[in-house]
Amino acid sequence: MGTNKNLDFFFNPGSVAIVGASERPGKISRIILESLAKTGFKGSIYPVNPKYDTVAGLKCYPSLSVIGEAIDVAVLALPAENVPEALMGCAGIAKGAIIVSGGFAEVGGKGKELEKAVREISKKEGIRVIGPNCMGIYDAISRLDTFFIPPERIQRPKAGGLSIISQSGSFAITAMDELAAEGIGVARVVSYGNKSDVNEADCLDFLADDEATKAVAIYIESVEEGRKFVEAASRCCAKKPVMAIKVGKAGAGITAAGSHTGAIAGRYEVYRAAFKKAGIIELGGYEEFTVACKAFGMQNEAKGNRVMIITDGGGMGVGIADACFELGLEVPPLTEELKKGLKPMFPPYFSVSNPIDLTGSATDEWYADALEKTMAGDNYDMAIVAALWGPPALTDRLPDMLARKRGFGNKPVIICSPGGVFSRSKLELFRKAGLPVFSSPEAAVRAAAVLAKGAKAKRGRS
Repeated sequence: MGTNKNLDFFFNPGSVAIVGASERPGKISRIILESLAKTGFKGSIYPVNPKYDTVAGLKCYPSLSVIGEAIDVAVLALPAENVPEALMGCAGIAKGAIIVSGGFAEVGGKGKELEKAVREISKKEGIRVIGPNCMGIYDAISRLDTFFIPPERIQRPKAGGLSIISQSGSFAITAMDELAAEGIGVARVVSYGNKSDVNEADCLDFLADDEATKAVAIYIESVEEGRKFVEAASRCCAKKPVMAIKVGKAGAGITAAGSHTGAIAGRYEVYRAAFKKAGIIELGGYEEFTVACKAFGMQNEAKGNRVMIITDGGGMGVGIADACFELGLEVPPLTEELKKGLKPMFPPYFSVSNPIDLTGSATDEWYADALEKTMAGDNYDMAIVAALWGPPALTDRLPDMLARKRGFGNKPVIICSPGGVFSRSKLELFRKAGLPVFSSPEAAVRAAAVLAKGAKAKRGRS
């Protein structure tokens, strides 16, 4: 494979060439050029196509060789049969190539031969390759964007601490779109497709040392280099949370993975053992994947599974407690010391326990005081705060007051705020305060369970 193990140039490129650039609206190469302009990429952009003098207002070059300077990343947006020749044209000029074109191993026959040629050129010429059959990179830090779906159709998330690596391009863009809608930021998103060269292990190696990345989410169809993957994942898990969803577990799923990226899915039990050995948090499906991205995108990893529940609706609190039990979370009762500290803070008719029910008389201050008092010390690892907006004393100050975390800054706080139009209008306030908010108690508990899985995964490695 490519000889350069440091992939930094892919994520912090000073220059990008679009090979196969076109003036035609709607063409993949044109969309990429437009996206680079919209996202604010600061490096040099070089359209390459002998058919044009200019593309999108930029000077267009007949080949990479006449640009006259080294290129960090060449994006190849060409028919599959033209890609090997174009990749050879990158030799000695481009450090890396992103091949967004399809028509390779995933279609079999001639496509497999074309992908073999790509692999051989990558290895011989020392060119690192992402793809083929991929979306490439969306980088909210460097503003590189090779995802060829227009931003008006798939939103781009703001900058944040979560990085996503995905074998599937459609999975990556769907997750990005949902995270952007929720106000969750990302650092790097990589769709690596058929992985003729760069694979999930290479990405994990880079992200392990990436200061911009605070947590990693992976979508996996197959892993060919098992030992390399476990070593890279172990190194990354030692520094930050890593969570993964494995698809193609059996039957039709395995067949679908093969036709999608040419992947060989392998036995699920092997993957599960590898995840456990590396310390990866395994996720059960797309919904849990998005919940986990939302939770880790805005909160720290929990140190355990003990949950404090605070609400202004008794029935809601009981339901959350039941859901915690079903997902293996503990809801420990308050200690006598905590009860003594809490009782003077509230009216005498309050039942001070876990869950704490602040009743329909709830105020912003009661919520904040209950959270601060119970989460200080070592009795609980995280809190689920269910805010029902019926009580008239609750105001728009509540989210900021809950986000202050006085005395327990590292412990996660997850918000559950169900309801209709009025309640939904308040969700953005929690997002702006940096708190993950869910409109159902079940989703909030799933988020808590995922944060707790991180602590369990670490214990499993030790």
